[in-house]
Amino acid sequence: MRIGISCYPTVGGSGAVATELGKALARRGHQVHFIVSDVPFRLGEFHHNIFIHDVQTTTYPVLRTPPHDFALAARMADVALQYQLDILHVHYALPFAVCALLAKQILGPERALPVVTTLHGTDITVLAQDRGLHAIIKLGIEQSDAVTAVSRSLAAQTRELFQTDKPIRCIYNFVDTEVFRPQRDPTTRACFASPEEKLLLHVSNFRAIKRISDVIRIFDLVSRQVPSRLLLVGEGPDLPAARELARQLGLYDRVRFLGKQDEVAAIFALADLFLLPSEKESFGLVALESMASGVPVIGSTAGGIPEVVVHGETGYLADVGDVAQMAAYAVRLLTDDHLYARMAAAARQRAETHFRIDQKVEEYLDVYEQVLATTRR
Repeated sequence: MRIGISCYPTVGGSGAVATELGKALARRGHQVHFIVSDVPFRLGEFHHNIFIHDVQTTTYPVLRTPPHDFALAARMADVALQYQLDILHVHYALPFAVCALLAKQILGPERALPVVTTLHGTDITVLAQDRGLHAIIKLGIEQSDAVTAVSRSLAAQTRELFQTDKPIRCIYNFVDTEVFRPQRDPTTRACFASPEEKLLLHVSNFRAIKRISDVIRIFDLVSRQVPSRLLLVGEGPDLPAARELARQLGLYDRVRFLGKQDEVAAIFALADLFLLPSEKESFGLVALESMASGVPVIGSTAGGIPEVVVHGETGYLADVGDVAQMAAYAVRLLTDDHLYARMAAAARQRAETHFRIDQKVEEYLDVYEQVLATTRR
């Protein structure tokens, strides 16, 4: 097939999944065209079946902001026509699904361009709360030829929020278990913690819904009972507040802020425990990457996290904001070697059994084939 993919190319779960999907499709012989504003951060390789088509906008004095969405729609139509795309797979209803619908209008009925939309969460859990955007997001969903969501929780939330009967197929996010795997490097780990210390990890975009203050407070409670250090990976609006809280709690010398990192597999493998106390999480890709690395997860029960992390088997979950309970679970795991070994092995096994990349690629290919069959009829 000739497949177009549009996504946010910067750091984030949706961009990572879209890019890894495109790479996997290319390796299977499909021609993949990324229609994006920048090179996807997870691309990391050259492949003869992968093409990058950048979206460029021009600033006009009469316009308050650059017309990015219109430029994207025009670029989608241009690439679809020039390369005879069979299908366009967009990640997020807004702006990508809506732009794809506009591209279909540009091409006209004689050049059918089926659109598959994957919902990742932010367009549903955040943007749709804006009543001014609600109607246009619903349009993008209902006019797509097929819609998928990364968790059952997100699919249900979408149906309820938009009161839509549009079929939404759940296709979980995935992980490359050859990249994310238990591969601890003692030399690198020694740069962050001594042998007797445990290493806790959190990776995110440091937005309010990630509850970074809870991460630090959990670590504060854990470190009082278990010699430990905390690694924080990422950047975002709550980063300054996180630094200040670490100082206030006297933890600053035991917390390392590593900033934005594109290649995180080696960092996951260094950790003993991953913390994900999010307020909202449509799936929790970082939890899956942690599990694939053989690292149990302590998290919240928000959104799709319970569909990834099995409470009491691959980690522990508590109510959002219950810092004391999450810390207690963490201490239990870190002080019981047998329990820890069992959960670490179960985490890896679950990632390999339920979330392998080849499984999910097959599911997406099935969606493509169904949509193409319907379009041809």
